[in-house]
Amino acid sequence: MSLEAETAHLQLDEPVIKRGSWLNRLRILGALIVLLALPWYVYPPVDILLGYTGLLSFGHAAYWGASAYTTGIVAIKTGLPFPVAVLAGIIMAMAIAVPVGWLSVRRTGIYFAMVTLAFAQMLYFFANQWRDVTGGENGLQGIPRGFFGVGLVETDSFYFYYAGLAFAVIGALIAWRVVNSPFGRVLVAIRDNPARARALGYNVDRYKLTAFVISAGLAGLAGGLFAISHGFASLQELDWRTSGKVVLITVLGGIGTLWGGPIGAAIVVLLEDRLATSGFEGIGIITGSIFVVVVLLFRRGVWGTARHYLGAELLARRRRY
Repeated sequence: MSLEAETAHLQLDEPVIKRGSWLNRLRILGALIVLLALPWYVYPPVDILLGYTGLLSFGHAAYWGASAYTTGIVAIKTGLPFPVAVLAGIIMAMAIAVPVGWLSVRRTGIYFAMVTLAFAQMLYFFANQWRDVTGGENGLQGIPRGFFGVGLVETDSFYFYYAGLAFAVIGALIAWRVVNSPFGRVLVAIRDNPARARALGYNVDRYKLTAFVISAGLAGLAGGLFAISHGFASLQELDWRTSGKVVLITVLGGIGTLWGGPIGAAIVVLLEDRLATSGFEGIGIITGSIFVVVVLLFRRGVWGTARHYLGAELLARRRRY
């Protein structure tokens, strides 16, 4: 029996979008409407953190932050349009992820998390000490939003959102393609039973490393857009608490789902913003309490739970008719 036949029964966490499916088209249209309308209701625009859908680690702030700093340095030193600067940030994030991933993927569970955290802290220390380049504790200030001389995009966050949205959508499409591909099916097989995947002939460590680097690249895309949109890059982008927030967002939205990341990010960022503007200082108490409630009552996360019950309801209706 072929390897493809052996893994054909594996189900992806996000089902493949079938052509001609009106329900999936409606979902995509609804998502686009929300993305296009977001700046009218949220100011400043919320960064859409797509890309933290690969390997879950406690060190992905390293790739977010490395990309933010690289993007800022390129934008400041060269004056190139921000898409070029963000691309440089993505390349840097993926380049760092190769040796880190090569060492990390040989560990599992808490050991993998600790190794990634250790490397992230090393990068944090490096950025703090290299003050001539990174600005140290002051960070990089005044990162320009160069965009081929288009003044509205370069000076107004509202219009920049739509320019940056195109890159976020590209990141989402890359993540979707990875999940809905033979490569994605192998990743599911490795996640569920690495010993069997290895017995079938798959190089488990190589697949894990590839997924790790892709995940770092998507995190780098988000970090670069963050630096450009806010006009600065600081040590906070490399801090371990940023990695912890990624875990929080992933669990809240739904582990193993493409829509869970944006939904979890929206919940956390909007909640923190509203609490901060109201003068409330115990933000961590509120977000931590919500995290505990979701873990205890909604094990699949917000989007994962909603999709589960919606799918069960649709299946029940089909059986009735």
